[in-house]
Amino acid sequence: MANIGTFTKTSDGYTGVIHTLTMNLKSVQFRPTDKTEGKGPDYRVMAGAAELGVAWKKTAKNERDYLSVKLDAPSLPREIFAKLFDSEDGYDLVWSRPRPKDKTAPKAPAE
Repeated sequence: MANIGTFTKTSDGYTGVIHTLTMNLKSVQFRPTDKTEGKGPDYRVMAGAAELGVAWKKTAKNERDYLSVKLDAPSLPREIFAKLFDSEDGYDLVWSRPRPKDKTAPKAPAE
């Protein structure tokens, strides 16, 4: 896991920074959406007027709340999936490399 950002909670979302090899953003905001659909995102991730991605409220098995984040911008080779967790000093945006799907696992028989 890699910490790619740090954030603080604001009255209506989160504000902070994101640092990766291809992004060095010093003013990133998670802005709440006017959620009209059940599956729509809870937040839009913005850098100024540019939308970087979206985030959904989630609860882990241990009942810890977090945001599931999907970042996708023209400067990225592909989308980044991360989680925004509370920490001792605010909130950390944490990225983990996706696990490859096991293509050798036997498939379940068709019913």
